[in-house]
Amino acid sequence: MSMKSENVAVVLVEPQGPLNIGSVCRAMMNFGFSDLRLVNPVADHLCDDARRMAVKASALLEGARIFSDLQSALSDCRLAMGTTRRFGKYREDFLHPDDAAKEFASVTFSGRVAWVFGREDKGLETAELDLCQRFVTIPTDDACPSMNLAQSVSICLYETARARARAIGKTGGRKTFSSLEVVEGMFQHMRSTLTDIGFLDPQNPDHILRSFRRIFGRAGLNDREVRILRGLWSRLDWLNNQRRDH
Repeated sequence: MSMKSENVAVVLVEPQGPLNIGSVCRAMMNFGFSDLRLVNPVADHLCDDARRMAVKASALLEGARIFSDLQSALSDCRLAMGTTRRFGKYREDFLHPDDAAKEFASVTFSGRVAWVFGREDKGLETAELDLCQRFVTIPTDDACPSMNLAQSVSICLYETARARARAIGKTGGRKTFSSLEVVEGMFQHMRSTLTDIGFLDPQNPDHILRSFRRIFGRAGLNDREVRILRGLWSRLDWLNNQRRDH
């Protein structure tokens, strides 16, 4: 049994260059992937430049789905890898494409996963990275660290295809992950509860919440685990209301 390639989505957030979009489609077809999602594309993905670069993958351009925001684009996905070079304080959480592809391999048996790529000029914003469970960076030389969008997609899809090939014939227990929509609902409940009890700063609750996102993102939550956590938040809500009443 191998990785299900139909369960791997490529998400481009506000892509600016039609040549890049066309090249991404060609790379997707090279490695056997077909689910392209565009979030508020700046460029016309159906223009002649895009079609010329797509070559024989023009059908992927025509089948691309358009979304108004990243959360909508990821609503049916169970795991999202956000590509970025913004290390910040989460440097220890970064994966290289080969390690990220290995994590994808088992998840695709039970649900959809997504590679998320940001804008050519400034990448993914913090709020968009919050929607991704893991961060991926491509190790490049400091003299020229930034890569072309289509080249970045090609590297990530190549590693995903390698992981798919390695998974052929391998079976065993695989964890079924909750959808990102379900997990995001849990995080919003968590945000509200922990702010109400004074654990999170109401002026900046997302600062600490991002650390929790990273912790649970590394663990990977299934539906039962999400229900347990939401039960905990609900119990804290009840205790807090009891305290206020007295």
